Amino acid sequence: MSTPVKVILGILIFVIIALVVLYFLGRNLQKKQSAQQAQIEAMKQTVSMLIIDKKRMKIKDSGLPQAVIAQTPKMLRNSKLPIVKAKVGPQVMSLIADDKIFDSIPVKKEVKAVVSGIYITDVKGLHGKQAPVETKKKGFFKRALEKAQEKAGATPLK
Repeated sequence: MSTPVKVILGILIFVIIALVVLYFLGRNLQKKQSAQQAQIEAMKQTVSMLIIDKKRMKIKDSGLPQAVIAQTPKMLRNSKLPIVKAKVGPQVMSLIADDKIFDSIPVKKEVKAVVSGIYITDVKGLHGKQAPVETKKKGFFKRALEKAQEKAGATPLK
């Protein structure tokens, strides 16, 4: 066999082994996630709370209990989490919100939230009018692309 064929076969074998390993790793992670989701569903309860503030911040700066910070893996301690400060009854607590609902949580309003431990999974009954979600400013290139498409007569992409 010639050298290029050996190199291509070696790369192909390496890629196949990597795909098999990733397949089994993904399956195991999917099983763990479904078990965690079932546990969250079993522990959920509806609580009325006043949202004081919400931010994306590092877990060590978030004000969460020290036991929670100690249990998080070291690699995730620098990642930013959606943290919500809320008054639940007489207590002011720091809670972790789900990424899907973080933008829809109103600040300085009273809401009924579905909570599982320190994790907010859903926001239900909003008291008062819901403030519109702020749209992000468009960047220079996005605006230039829309202007060019408008001049060309094409419909702009969203």
